Amino acid sequence: MTIPTERLDQIAHRFAEIEARLASGTLEGDEFVAASRDYAELEPVARAAIELREMRGEIAGLTEMLADPEMKAMAEEELAELRESLPEKERLIAIAMLPRDAADSKPAMLEIRAGTGGDEAALFAADLYRMYERFAAEQGWKVEPVSMNANEIGGFKEVVANVTGTGVFAKLKFESGVHRVQRVPETESGGRIHTSAATVAVLPEPDEVDVQIDPTELKIDTYRASGAGGQHVNTTDSAIRITHLPTNTVVTCQDGRSQHKNKEKAMQVLRTRLYDAQRAATQGAEAEARKAMVGSGDRSERIRTYNFPQGRVTDHRIGLTLHKLPEILAGPGLAELVDALIAEDEAKRLAALES
Repeated sequence: MTIPTERLDQIAHRFAEIEARLASGTLEGDEFVAASRDYAELEPVARAAIELREMRGEIAGLTEMLADPEMKAMAEEELAELRESLPEKERLIAIAMLPRDAADSKPAMLEIRAGTGGDEAALFAADLYRMYERFAAEQGWKVEPVSMNANEIGGFKEVVANVTGTGVFAKLKFESGVHRVQRVPETESGGRIHTSAATVAVLPEPDEVDVQIDPTELKIDTYRASGAGGQHVNTTDSAIRITHLPTNTVVTCQDGRSQHKNKEKAMQVLRTRLYDAQRAATQGAEAEARKAMVGSGDRSERIRTYNFPQGRVTDHRIGLTLHKLPEILAGPGLAELVDALIAEDEAKRLAALES
């Protein structure tokens, strides 16, 4: 993919413009924050664009030197090296210039729900949650539980957590879908392999300005929180249920002892789900563009299988099988899958641009 010189000039000019504004010392508050964010996003692309322009200039100069018999041999050698590395440099810049999802830089709401498989599915949901917790720690992210619905044997019927840090949604967004596990449950005396499933949803978390909620459109109920087995967590009506009447979206939170804290968390989840619904509607209108992406984003789509007897994990969207199940569930090994999914998505979007 050859990038026009005019486009490289535009990038360099835009970067120099932002750099000058930041250096002027006249920006304050939101303007400074916005310019700093633009600078950070554009810097790697601008640096690469400058390098590519210089490389093209070197190639042009060396090509002229071929006419000089004394310089020809040296010029040919250097030209061969530059021409060999040029396509990769072009590709990397093309990837950096791909349209970015506006939500990529946002924190995310991670929701994991046990699916088919009863207690075994709940245990698998807990395994997935721990995997993402450890992966997040490797990335320097923070994971804060919002809501947990545990069962008596240490599994999760449902767990919702807020993940904050740099590039959270960009790295986790391809985790949404049905995760399937094949293993012998601890409760299985006959040693038979069972298949269970859990659903993962990764939703970009909006700023308050992204989603406006009219308080008059909310129905808020309080009730007494209860734990596994029906035991009372406390004796006050601290649990919160919020219903967004226009969309009939229902959110509950009962983890904290404070009704105020539970309401804050429930509103956080509600904003995230409404923002996700808005994004889904927009992306539905851009269905052609979404065809290039890895997976459909449909959370009913089976995306990955964790096979314990064979020690393998297979991602069905890209046909990648890794015999590293313990490392992946431990957290750090998940990076290889995440990187492969991002690379495949970039390759498909590049191909769509070139076609």
